[in-house]
Amino acid sequence: MRFPYGISNFHKIATQGYFYIDRSDRIALIEEAGDQLLLLRPRRFGKSLWLSTLENYYDLACAESFDQLFGSLAIGRAPTARRNSYFVMKWNFSTVDPMGDAEEIRGALYRHINAEIASTISKYGDWLPGTVEIQDDALTSFRSLLAAVSQTPHRLYLLIDEYDNFANEVLVSRDRGEERYNALVGGEGAIKTVFKAIKAAAEGRGLDRVFITGVSPVVMADITSGYNVVEDISLEPELADLCGFHESEIAAVLGQLIAECKLPTEQTAEALAMMRSFYNGYNFALCPEGGQIYNPTLALYFFKHFAKRCSYPEEMLDNNLAMDRNRIEYIAGLPNGEAVVTAALDRGEPLTVEQLERRFGVDRMLHAPQTEGFLASLLYFFGVLTYGGRGLLRHLELVIPNLVVRKLYVERIQESLLPGYTLDRERRAACVRFYSEGDLEPVCRFIEQRFLPVFDNRDLRWSNELVVKTAFLVTLFDDLGYIMDSETAVGRGYCDLSMIVRPDARRYGFLDQVIEFKHLKLADLPGLDSETLAELPREQLRARPEIAPLLAEAEAQLTVYRRRLEDIYGERLNLRTHAVVCIGLLRCVW
Repeated sequence: MRFPYGISNFHKIATQGYFYIDRSDRIALIEEAGDQLLLLRPRRFGKSLWLSTLENYYDLACAESFDQLFGSLAIGRAPTARRNSYFVMKWNFSTVDPMGDAEEIRGALYRHINAEIASTISKYGDWLPGTVEIQDDALTSFRSLLAAVSQTPHRLYLLIDEYDNFANEVLVSRDRGEERYNALVGGEGAIKTVFKAIKAAAEGRGLDRVFITGVSPVVMADITSGYNVVEDISLEPELADLCGFHESEIAAVLGQLIAECKLPTEQTAEALAMMRSFYNGYNFALCPEGGQIYNPTLALYFFKHFAKRCSYPEEMLDNNLAMDRNRIEYIAGLPNGEAVVTAALDRGEPLTVEQLERRFGVDRMLHAPQTEGFLASLLYFFGVLTYGGRGLLRHLELVIPNLVVRKLYVERIQESLLPGYTLDRERRAACVRFYSEGDLEPVCRFIEQRFLPVFDNRDLRWSNELVVKTAFLVTLFDDLGYIMDSETAVGRGYCDLSMIVRPDARRYGFLDQVIEFKHLKLADLPGLDSETLAELPREQLRARPEIAPLLAEAEAQLTVYRRRLEDIYGERLNLRTHAVVCIGLLRCVW
C-alpha cells in the first residue's frame, strides 16, 4: 500500500495507485448546498486534497481523463450533470507572503492572483476568445478574465484554499499585527475588496460557483459587509467526515498492514487502540450523527511508518502539526485565555458553551470582554477542542479530542510555568524515578517546590483537584512511554490520572501507574497556618484525622481500579498505585 502522506494532488493519488478514502459521493450534496460555500476545518485535515478533487471533477480540460480519475469512485458511477463543465481557477492564500505593511501584503496578494489568472489563461487558451489583459491591479485582471469566460458556453468555478491563512499570520504577528490586519479587512482593505469582487462576479458576470476553505470564521466575520453571500457548510452532519477517516476504515488498513508484516492478527486491535487514543475524537457536526473522526494527516503518518518499519512511530505527533501549539499560545494570551486553556485539561468538568460562537471579528477578540464560551469556540475551530456531548441543560460540552492534542496543551504549560534548562532537568530526573521505580516522593517535592508556587494568590480560588491534577499531568507527561489520561473510565469509575505503558514501550523499564487525588483546603485543617503546614513532617500530616480517612478512601478506590485494569491487561500490567491528598496549593501527602 502506498500512503499519500503530505500529498494533496488528487490526480497524482488517482493515477499513481495511492491509498484513497472515497468521499466523492459528497460532490452531489455540495452542488445542492449552494453556489458559494465555506468549509472550515483545522490545519492539516485534508482540505487541499478535497479542493483538488473538486478541481479535477469540474475541470473541462480533464473530461477525457474522467474515467481514469473517477471511474472506480462513487461519483464516477453516478456523476452529476456539471462534471467537466467549468473553467476552474484555484487561489491558495497560504502562499501569500504576510510580511510587510498593508500595501506590501496587497501587492503579494495581487501577484498571487495574477499568477493564477495567467496559469488559467495558459491552460484554457483554446477555449477563451480574445485577449485577457493582466494588469498590476489583479482585480482588473480578474474582470478581464471573466469577460472572456462570459463569451463561452462555460462558466468559472473558483476554489480558494486557506482563505484566512495569511490574514491570521498577520493578526498574531508582534509587528503591529492588529493594525495591519485591520488595514487588510476594513474599508477598502485588500482582502475585503477581493471578496467584494468575487461577490460582484457571481452576479451574472461569468463566475458560477465558489468553494472556500479555511480554519476559522474570524476573517469572514470581518469582511461580511463585503461578502455576505457565502453559506457555511462546516457543521452539516452529512459532511462531517468529508475530511477525516472513520474507525472502520482505520481498522481495515491496519488489518492489511499487520498481515503484510506477518505479525499476529491480535496486534490489529492493539494498533487500533493506540491510534484511537492518539488520533481519534474529532466531531465536526456538534451532534452524535457526526461520529468520531480520525485526523487524516496523522493517520497517514502512522500508516506510512508502520508500512515501512512494521512498528509504531515513536513520536505519535507529526511535527507538521506541532505548530498548532502556537494557536493555543495565542488564545492563552487573550484576556482570560490562560484560565480557559488550563480548564480544558480537566476531563471531569468539560468546558461548556450555550452554543458555538460563529461571529468573532478581531475587535471582539482583542478588546471586548471575553466569555469562556467565546474562547472555547475559537479553540474548537483551531481543532484543539471538539464536541464532547450535551450537558443537563443542553449546553455544548467541548473537550480535548485525543492525546496528540493534549500533548500540545501540556507542552505549552510546561514552557510557560517550568521554563529553562535547570527546571526541565530537575523535572525529568524526578519523573525517571517515578516511571521506573514508582517512587512518588521526588515528583511530589518537585510539584510542591517548583510548580505550585507559580500559582499566585489570585489563583487560590481554583485551589481544587483541577489544579492538582494539572500539576501532576504536566509534570509527568511522557507520550513516548505512556498512554496518559485523566478521568479515565475504568469500569463504572473514573481514576484521576492513569499512565498505562505503551505496547511498544513495555520492553523497557516503564511501570504502569495510577494516581488518585483528594483535596483539602488549608481552612479544613484547624490550628494550622501556611507556615506551620510547611514545616510539619509528612508522617504527622498522614496521621491527622482530616487526612487519614481521605487516604484510605483513595486506596479503596485504587484497589477497585487495579482489579479492573488487571482484567483488561492481564499479565502485561505491572501496576503501581498512589493515593495523594493535596492541601491547598501547598503540600502533598501520599
